Amino acid sequence: MRNTEEVRDQVVLVGLNSPVLKKEENADEGTMEELSALVETAGAETVGMVLQNRTSPDPRTFIGEGKVEEIREFCRSHGATMVIFDNDLSPSQMRVLTEALGVQVLDRCGLILDIFAQRAKTKEGRLQVELAQYKYLLPRLTGMWTHLERQAGTSGKGPIGSKGPGETQLETDRRHIHRKIDKLWEDLEDVRRVRSTQRDRRRKNEIPVVAIVGYTNAGKSTLLNQLTGAGIPANNRLFDTLDTTTRLLTVSDTLDVVISDTVGFIRKLPHQLVEAFKATLEELEYADLLLHVIDVSNPEWKQQAQVVENLILELGAGEQPRIDVYNKSDLVPAGEILPHGEDICAISARTGQGIEALLELIDRRLDKGTRRCVIHLPYDKGGLLDMLYREAKVERVEYGGTIDVTAVCNPRVLGQVAPFISE
Repeated sequence: MRNTEEVRDQVVLVGLNSPVLKKEENADEGTMEELSALVETAGAETVGMVLQNRTSPDPRTFIGEGKVEEIREFCRSHGATMVIFDNDLSPSQMRVLTEALGVQVLDRCGLILDIFAQRAKTKEGRLQVELAQYKYLLPRLTGMWTHLERQAGTSGKGPIGSKGPGETQLETDRRHIHRKIDKLWEDLEDVRRVRSTQRDRRRKNEIPVVAIVGYTNAGKSTLLNQLTGAGIPANNRLFDTLDTTTRLLTVSDTLDVVISDTVGFIRKLPHQLVEAFKATLEELEYADLLLHVIDVSNPEWKQQAQVVENLILELGAGEQPRIDVYNKSDLVPAGEILPHGEDICAISARTGQGIEALLELIDRRLDKGTRRCVIHLPYDKGGLLDMLYREAKVERVEYGGTIDVTAVCNPRVLGQVAPFISE
């Protein structure tokens, strides 16, 4: 943690590994290190880490009374102000643990939502985060009002006085949050309609769309900067990019594409966020080509690549053409052999190594027979010039014995002007 930044919290990290949990639900050293990086991204500092092996989670405290006592003492002695679990906690477990430990308790999902709330800059990004936060909060409301629920009137058998102020407040809050969620969905639908209109316009102009995807911190923003000079902040921290950045990229003299950076994927990505970010990530489904950026300098790059693969399938983009971009290849130890194949490219987005080869690969994958040509239009065929301006990329027009047009044309346009093309 940099000294110039104020530390928000001193955090103890807790993870549980159990044979009854699914593999992706378990904590291990790798996921705990990643959780520590998330804590730093959130502006806090890790002061302790507890990884427990247990035959099954405790229904009440998740980790068992003995471990709760051990962590409480650790918090006291180290001045910890928060405990964050690498596993998902139920609302009741979170409530019990908060009371037992005497500090705020959060799970990985809650931490990621906090980071997203800090980082979202655009209206769309903020809408998506707010929606995810409300969906996360809804089942956890009960625990927030237990102190009022205890004030309920009679024994609870009779109708008079049996509904205490806590329950009234709880129902009021639930209705309020449901209304907020409905309104956020409406606003996000508006965003989707705008995106759909933009997609239709691009399709009409036949500009291919390339989407950059990958694990968080794999180097997606650095790659976009290297390709387009976009000037996106590219820092070595998780979830540095939350809002989609779209730029026009000239791949070759016959191909322009729209290229988009997307939010990084991560293990145990809260399902609320997958849902909330559909408006951004649905771009993947309509992309003509995906660039899957993989940080091959990370020892766990294969597991990270699989996480991205699974989320691409969940988002319905599994059939999209794809290039696997092995980034940070300059940091791979000498002698280590990287995968190679037709749709694989090794690069260093930071140094620019391999970028030309990547552009050639994109050009080859998106080649739809477009080519540059010179068209000699007789003056009585001047109407074709209007068509060329609409449907081709006109670069130069000269008037002499004929109207000489230099243009980049797709196969359909080439067919219409074929008699006038000089070979």
